Amino acid sequence: MNRDKIIIRTSIIGIITNIFLAAFKAIIGLLANSIAIILDAVNNLSDALSSVITIVGTKLASKTPDHKHPMGYGRIEYLSAMAVSGIVLYAGITSLVESIKKIIHPQKATYTHITLIIIAVAIVAKIVLGLFVKSRGKKVKSAALVASGSDALFDAILSASVLASAALYMFTGIGVEAYVGLLISAIIIKSGFEMLMETLNDILGKRVDADLSINIKKILASEPEIRGAYDLFISNYGPDKDYASVHVEVPDTMTIAEFDILSRKAAEKVFDETGVIITGMSVYSYNTHDDAAAHLRDEIRKFVVSHEWALQMHGFYLDEETKQIRFDVVKKFGYDAETVFGELYKELQEKYPEYNFHISPDYDISD
Repeated sequence: MNRDKIIIRTSIIGIITNIFLAAFKAIIGLLANSIAIILDAVNNLSDALSSVITIVGTKLASKTPDHKHPMGYGRIEYLSAMAVSGIVLYAGITSLVESIKKIIHPQKATYTHITLIIIAVAIVAKIVLGLFVKSRGKKVKSAALVASGSDALFDAILSASVLASAALYMFTGIGVEAYVGLLISAIIIKSGFEMLMETLNDILGKRVDADLSINIKKILASEPEIRGAYDLFISNYGPDKDYASVHVEVPDTMTIAEFDILSRKAAEKVFDETGVIITGMSVYSYNTHDDAAAHLRDEIRKFVVSHEWALQMHGFYLDEETKQIRFDVVKKFGYDAETVFGELYKELQEKYPEYNFHISPDYDISD
């Protein structure tokens, strides 16, 4: 079974379960005149609607690439996630307003033992659903399903608080269910806001996962001819659709034909182990027959990274014939590139007047 079918079938199970739970809780809430149970039902209903949007988003995102969208439609899943977060926020704000009304104008609730039993059964159902959805999400690497499963488990905790407030009222006469509704509303709003921010980060483009970037560079550097991999840039076009470009450092004696074989082999290994497609592999050459160049490289690297703003120097090459030294420097965020690189160039020119420097600024885009 492919990834999209698993996501859709799991979401359908979630929809059916949440609709039944919402219906039962709404009936119980109305009969018991309990705002907490009614808001818990609203939460289940919003979960069902979220699953519907997830299905629609998954179907649209699975459309094959075409002339207008050659990288496919995978990012539609992020737009559907944004719509889901909007629904959650709306449900949370509406619930907050209703809870405040109940606090200002309290009404007597009428719980029974049957009410408590049904809420307890709903909690068990939500736990089972959460564990199932989360496990399926991990299986197909679907962040949407994993998040949905985690949300279901958290909903079980919210329902448990409703159960506790109902039991407290039944046995002591102390009514706190409007305040429990307030708590549920605040948690729903917080959840919606966090979902919205996470989705915005995906759309804007966030820093690539450190473990992934380090692993890719390690895979590339495992090739004997590659001394280092730098400037890894990964573009995401939806779940499991990552395309990357990278610089690799290879011997200055390597021919184009040799590098062609090497780059294809390395890119294939990266894809097999990570699923990331290397679309471009640029070259830094390093001196292979000049011990003086190696000594000068280490000396200049030490000087460059002594600057607070400089994270890394790489791509060093000395052309003794033209007296040119070229390398890249990774700059920290928060520093003006023109200012710091201008100062570095001046310092190096004064320190090594016999050489001409070509310094390329790089940015801290991956670990």
